Amino acid sequence: MGFRGLRALHSALRLVAAGGARCFSTRPARVPRMEYQDAIRTLNTLQTNASYLDQVKRERGDPQVQLEAMKGFLERSGLKVEDLDQLNIIHVTGTKGKGSTCAFTERILRNYGLKTGFYSSPHLVQVRERIRIDGQPISKELFSKYFWQVYNRLEETKDPGHTSMPAYFRFLTIMAFHVFLQEKVDLAVVEVGIGGAYDCTNIIRKPIVCGVSSLGIDHTSILGDTIEKIAWQKGGIFKPGVPAFTVPQPERPLEVLRVRARESSCPLYLCPDLGAFEEDDQALQLGLAGEHQRCNATLALQLSRAWLQQQGYQGTGELKDLQPSAELLGKRPVPLAPAFRPSGSMVQGLRDTEWLGRTQVLQHGPVTWYVDGAHTTSSVQACVRWFRQAALNEEKPVDGSEVRVLLFNATGDRDTAALLKLLLPCQFDYAVFCPNFTEVSAVGNADQQNFNVTLENMLTRCLENQKKWNQLMEEKVALG
Repeated sequence: MGFRGLRALHSALRLVAAGGARCFSTRPARVPRMEYQDAIRTLNTLQTNASYLDQVKRERGDPQVQLEAMKGFLERSGLKVEDLDQLNIIHVTGTKGKGSTCAFTERILRNYGLKTGFYSSPHLVQVRERIRIDGQPISKELFSKYFWQVYNRLEETKDPGHTSMPAYFRFLTIMAFHVFLQEKVDLAVVEVGIGGAYDCTNIIRKPIVCGVSSLGIDHTSILGDTIEKIAWQKGGIFKPGVPAFTVPQPERPLEVLRVRARESSCPLYLCPDLGAFEEDDQALQLGLAGEHQRCNATLALQLSRAWLQQQGYQGTGELKDLQPSAELLGKRPVPLAPAFRPSGSMVQGLRDTEWLGRTQVLQHGPVTWYVDGAHTTSSVQACVRWFRQAALNEEKPVDGSEVRVLLFNATGDRDTAALLKLLLPCQFDYAVFCPNFTEVSAVGNADQQNFNVTLENMLTRCLENQKKWNQLMEEKVALG
């Protein structure tokens, strides 16, 4: 879900986009190198995500079925699970903020002179955004090189009796591990795709540290329809003896995480508020806007410090005496992680973090775009708070010199009526409901191809969202 706001003096629009829109510019895309595009088109033949998710639901009772299949694909590609131990992985899951947490963490550790790998999903414009070295998407040349290495190895080891090729996300996960090992990164920050216990990234045996960002309701057809079930899935990444950190959660899912940690012999800690790391009322500056990013930043500080300590690095921040609040003392079933004085590298890392498509403001001539990827009720609430702070501090001019447009797109099985209702206070003049679909010509951008849903289905969804929005607007008018 994404917000875009447009703003100008005359005849301009203030546009806020909600719902995962992927376009950041009206400029035509430059024609990519064919070698890279050939790799992307071949990758797209593995887009069996919908059927894979059905398989996940059928096999939910036995996670080993899926993890063993992933291990098999990894071995056919030329790696063993043990090889991944060399990557010194930070493994992060959660419903909201896990991508931002990973971005903060990677940027902090890069400031220590470390060569970082970063695997995340989904991509915004090009697939290679998912696999990053030192914060930058790998080049088209490197992507093509490693893609064909992995793809050809899997082709050569096909077994007629089993699934011959991994699905899209599984393939990219395997490819990311190859890239990080071959490029000799010092560490890899790995973001879970969906859930945790059954996610294909969970073949990682020995991460250095794990993190769980804020939990909420999402992907219910896969992870379960309650926050407790979702917490159980997220806690599936815990490993024996590997420290894990989480942010303040509702009481019941936090208890589920505690139980999962105990079952896994995993020491689990609760992050204090970011204020515990700040000195003399001087707020830490964050490169990502929005009050909700403070929660992600405190998790990133703990993950970074734990990684540095495990690897024997100095300059990890002096511990502080922390007096937990009565609220935390009364509700927390897990011990509170220590607060510390962030090092200069940590402070700078938080300030310099960039994560496109998350509370991002783009200026394009007289137009201002406000973009965010919120897709749950709580994350949309946070996004609206950010938008109000960033763009709506003043009342809308009465002379008609400003027009606000909502550009909305949502995928999956989300309750779009509930999401749209949260956007009503933003006072949009128009709303546009668009599909996340890019028509691809013979020489076009294959990075945006999506074979998992049809254009007809997406357009039907847009019409349904339009109808819901009109109903909400009519109700608002009726109530005065």
